[in-house]
Amino acid sequence: MSSPVAVPHHRQISGGGFRAALFGLSDGLVTNVSLILGFAGANPGHDIVRLAGLAGLVAGAFSMGSGEYLSMRAQKELYEHEIDVERKALAAEPELERLELRDIFVGRGIESELAERLSTDLMKNPDLALRTHTREELGIDPSATGSPWLASSSSFLMFSIGALIPLLPWLVTTTGNVVWWSIGVAATASLGVGAAVGRYTHRGLVFSALRSFFIAALASAVTFGVGSLVGAH
Repeated sequence: MSSPVAVPHHRQISGGGFRAALFGLSDGLVTNVSLILGFAGANPGHDIVRLAGLAGLVAGAFSMGSGEYLSMRAQKELYEHEIDVERKALAAEPELERLELRDIFVGRGIESELAERLSTDLMKNPDLALRTHTREELGIDPSATGSPWLASSSSFLMFSIGALIPLLPWLVTTTGNVVWWSIGVAATASLGVGAAVGRYTHRGLVFSALRSFFIAALASAVTFGVGSLVGAH
């Protein structure tokens, strides 16, 4: 007797937490290493660069957290409104909604007789009918409209972590070539973040790591160049 075939389980990625965490970590790293190197390029002194990095971490984390909350809250409220509109339509005109669902199934290539039976059976269960209508008509799953607090807290925390990485050398030492230490830890972190994204999305570790590194390196080089040209006056 053959053993049962394992069915792969999909990960829950619709809540917004992973996207916010990933974007927050990457943005914190790129933003603060660019800010720190921009100031370092102007050579204003160790304390000024450290202060700029700390300010970038705090301001950026609160900006990312509040921005994620507001955008996710607005999106969630929009989804909930559209779902409520669909719920009222199902209650007011169930037969019209059934015919609409049947036509959707036919449009997707299901035979008319089967589409008729499917739409009739689905309408017998109000919750299932609502989920089916919102997914088919609006592309929304009523049970997965996202969590503003999860997205906000993930973004805040991960931005702080990302922004702290290139700042660490400026916090722990005032001697030696701190700029190169900052570049080194930021480069390593950007490669690590990219590789993690590649592993999670199955898009290739090397490609994702190099893409992340290139973006961080380009932004840092531009801001360091601007800082060097402007200088501290």
